[in-house]
Amino acid sequence: MAKVVVIGSGFAGHTAALYLGDAIGKAHEVTVINKYDYFGYVPAWVWVGVGSMAPEKTIFDLEPVYDKMHVGFVHGAATEVHPDDNFVMVDPAGGGEPIRVDYDFLVVATGPRLDFESTPGLGPHGGHTYSICTLDHAVQARDAYHEAIGRMEAGEHQRLVIGTGHPMATCQGAAFEYITNIHKDLVRRGVRDKADLLWLSNEPAVGDFGVRGVHVKQGDRIMGSDEFLLALFDDYGIDSAVQRGVQSIDESVIHWENYEGEYGETPYDFAMLVPRFLGVQMKFIGEDGTDISEKVTNPGGLILVDAQYGLPYEKLKDNPDAWPGRYQNPTYRNLFAAGIAFAPPGPISVPHTTPNGTSITAVAPRTGMISGIIGRIVAKNLIDMVEHGRMPHEERMSHMAAACIASMGDSLWDGSAATIIMYPVVPDPNRYPNEFGRDLFVSEMEMGLAGAWMKRMIQTTFMYKLKGKPGWKIIPE
Repeated sequence: MAKVVVIGSGFAGHTAALYLGDAIGKAHEVTVINKYDYFGYVPAWVWVGVGSMAPEKTIFDLEPVYDKMHVGFVHGAATEVHPDDNFVMVDPAGGGEPIRVDYDFLVVATGPRLDFESTPGLGPHGGHTYSICTLDHAVQARDAYHEAIGRMEAGEHQRLVIGTGHPMATCQGAAFEYITNIHKDLVRRGVRDKADLLWLSNEPAVGDFGVRGVHVKQGDRIMGSDEFLLALFDDYGIDSAVQRGVQSIDESVIHWENYEGEYGETPYDFAMLVPRFLGVQMKFIGEDGTDISEKVTNPGGLILVDAQYGLPYEKLKDNPDAWPGRYQNPTYRNLFAAGIAFAPPGPISVPHTTPNGTSITAVAPRTGMISGIIGRIVAKNLIDMVEHGRMPHEERMSHMAAACIASMGDSLWDGSAATIIMYPVVPDPNRYPNEFGRDLFVSEMEMGLAGAWMKRMIQTTFMYKLKGKPGWKIIPE
């Protein structure tokens, strides 16, 4: 009997667990380790952070789903991985002695460690800014945002700054959706004239999103996501400041460095800035008790997989095969990583180093749809490995499509959403020899009410799928 252990139960880990439990859970042992006892639908935390959706509508309990899918569940935080001896140590959520969980195959799908510490003054834990990266953070952001609304309703003017809080941050899409939802909410409340909204980002251009932007063909012309979203910002009265890496934050001022190496300040009253994402802190211990992290992770704690690391960007950007296909560690072949937990070979967007030596670079996103696809690929390979001794499945991000629906208000009657589709996520100039390396026939950008309906439909269907209800596999990741 094979033992498969998954650490983490976000989009990647939970998707992998569903496929594993469904296929081999009765005959083999599948176990999930997660520090929370619930699944959180992260895209909806934008709405929680504005106050338009109740937190409880974005989560469901994991254990009943796993019981149904023949998956064991350990509620706690994985603290140590022993790859030579094939076991994980877990600190149980309720306290008590650490638990040893043995495995034959291990999937690390922890999601990110939110690196607030690298930016002094960043974050809700001892800092001055807010986050929507966890459910608790989204609730805190909502409460602080509502306090700002109260001041506006009392006649005060407020400056709200939304974006990224580190020169190497990712997940710009979530921050973008948050600022547009705030705009819509302020309009609805009748206080939009009391607020200045600023988009502050490490992107090279608005709409880059860490993927080198999106481009679509409209008749005889090409439109980029920068043009598309700047027009939206203009309509909404949102100012933008890109090519900026936040250095530190105090009670009322954000300090940053720009591409030219110039230092500047941005005053604010309320700020939601996404931190840098690193690998979750776990010890990797060899059979002799020594630290073997260099065999398993990069310096940021992300799991090394079957990627080509160390390529200069000029070679990486034209080499889609540098990206992993199986998400398998090259040293420990029974160890896999999915979602944000795997170490990319480098950025998709053009990196930039300032004259002061600071890298201001939007890091490659690996969230949401991408995480779910990778979770499925890893699970399918493990199922075939357990049952047939082979791993036939491979899918690089240079072969993945991604769809992003960024809501602008949650109303199904007067709301809107920007629907953005790109293929592939990592440009492939060999298959698509245009200047963007993408299929301009598939890539699309649209704005309108239909997107708002689609956004709500996707949440409903994904929550249905992720609860493992009848027909769940029909719904794509």
